[in-house]
Amino acid sequence: MLKTITRSPLGIADHLKKCSNLKELECLYASMIKNNTTQDCFLVSRFITACSTFCQRDYAIRAFTQMENANVFVYNAIIRGFIRCSFPLQALQYYVDMLRAPICPTSYIFVSVVKGCTLLCALGLGQAVHGQIWRIGFTSHVYVQTALVEFYSGLGRVLQSRQVFDEMPERDGFAWTTMVTAHARVGDLSSARRLFDDMPERNTASWNSIIAGYARLGDVESAEFLFSEMPTKDLISWTTMINCYCQNKKYKEALAVFNEMKNDGTNPDEVTMATVISACAHLGVLDLGKEIHLYVMQNGFDFDVYIGSALVDMYAKCGSLDRSLVVFFKLQEKNLFCWNSAIEGLAAHGYADKALTMFTRMEMEKVKPNGITFVSVLSACTHAGLVEEGRRRFLNMTCRYSIAPEIEHYGCMVDLLCKAGLLEDALELIRTMTMEPNAVIWGALLGGCKLHKNLDIAQVAGNNLMVLEPNNSGYHTLLVHMYAEANRWNEVAKIRAKMKELGVEKTSPGSSWIEMERKIHHFAASDKDHPASDEIYSLLGVLDGQLKLFGNVMDHGFIS
Repeated sequence: MLKTITRSPLGIADHLKKCSNLKELECLYASMIKNNTTQDCFLVSRFITACSTFCQRDYAIRAFTQMENANVFVYNAIIRGFIRCSFPLQALQYYVDMLRAPICPTSYIFVSVVKGCTLLCALGLGQAVHGQIWRIGFTSHVYVQTALVEFYSGLGRVLQSRQVFDEMPERDGFAWTTMVTAHARVGDLSSARRLFDDMPERNTASWNSIIAGYARLGDVESAEFLFSEMPTKDLISWTTMINCYCQNKKYKEALAVFNEMKNDGTNPDEVTMATVISACAHLGVLDLGKEIHLYVMQNGFDFDVYIGSALVDMYAKCGSLDRSLVVFFKLQEKNLFCWNSAIEGLAAHGYADKALTMFTRMEMEKVKPNGITFVSVLSACTHAGLVEEGRRRFLNMTCRYSIAPEIEHYGCMVDLLCKAGLLEDALELIRTMTMEPNAVIWGALLGGCKLHKNLDIAQVAGNNLMVLEPNNSGYHTLLVHMYAEANRWNEVAKIRAKMKELGVEKTSPGSSWIEMERKIHHFAASDKDHPASDEIYSLLGVLDGQLKLFGNVMDHGFIS
């Protein structure tokens, strides 16, 4: 069939346009050679375009180099093809060759060349191309100008991007969306919103961009409002809102939006599912997590490293370590995220030796750890009280892997030393930190002092905490307990007076979630918002009475 159709140039061109596999592409070029049409610019440009569909760089180069007089359409095809296949440097080399030919570029070529500069983050080269565009007279072409808007915004030059946008004689929806995205990406939501409100016709992409911008700033209320106002929602819209809730620790709301998405008939993708699984992990809802896992398998999702690592993390955080490890070992491909999830799961469940063994296995697989890996490794050492092992790993992190310690790593080490009673060593480590210690660091030291009854170092930690978080009731209360235990009532009175003076009260009460019959119930200390709160407090009163009756009420040493 192919032989009869490809005898004429038009037949070959038609087949090149519909080419669906590499074997057919090879046959078509053989027909071009047989029919002596390898110098036909129209056919060669079609052939190079077909090559880019399969990212066959060698075939495209061979066809191009065999041409004696390539015209602008052939150059356009090969430049656009290399950009499409993510070879921007080679594309720009062909652009330079075209200028030397000399062949005058078209607006279509400039669109590809500007995209190449964007991919290479080549500001100077892009500005030079912009000068050529201005000199040749393509400043009125909407596609060329939109490419420049995207180029400047992609390199963080929003002012230049906006200047190009404002000078455009006409703008299409893509140009408006590109500029809205540029402002939103750098956190300038006021400019993005004004531009969004001025759009003659808003498209779904522009709605998604502005919602994503509010999500990055943590403005959930504005994101929610815009999401509810959207006339049409696509996959990106739903996923953006789910991500917004997850980024701002509103995991219950994220799962609710996911259910709405399914009811709306929009099919999620791997990115959506990984985010939803992560929400289940943070809520600790094992049954719902299992349902999501089943949904992933039944709907034929690609079991990639993102979904895989999310499942490993979810099962570990929900207390099902065995399932977590089963998922991990079944993954055909494991990236750093998967290894980190497995190590963190083992460490969190107290299996320090197995966590360290998993880390060694990761090293043997030539997977380079990052800072997150070492947080889990040091946490494992802390749980098991492996002081010397923790010190060795901390040193390896900096010396062997050149990973600069972050505040989390120092926090793990201070916690490790404090639990082992090495309070002086912990204080010395804090004083040698490369950054200013935060309240978490000093809080860990204070906790260690409470455990080992060291009032001298506790006073040092307390003084720093009073500066960093003067209104935090927890630190004040902990010091009150320590002084009371040492019968230093004058100090107790001073701290209480200070608390009264500052108006320090207990804030952000502890909270928890429980999953019952596929519903998530949220509880907070002294909370009466739950519909069954009367029954709950009544039952707690009964239990408290029974405990007192049997003499099982523990003295926690609370000072009221």
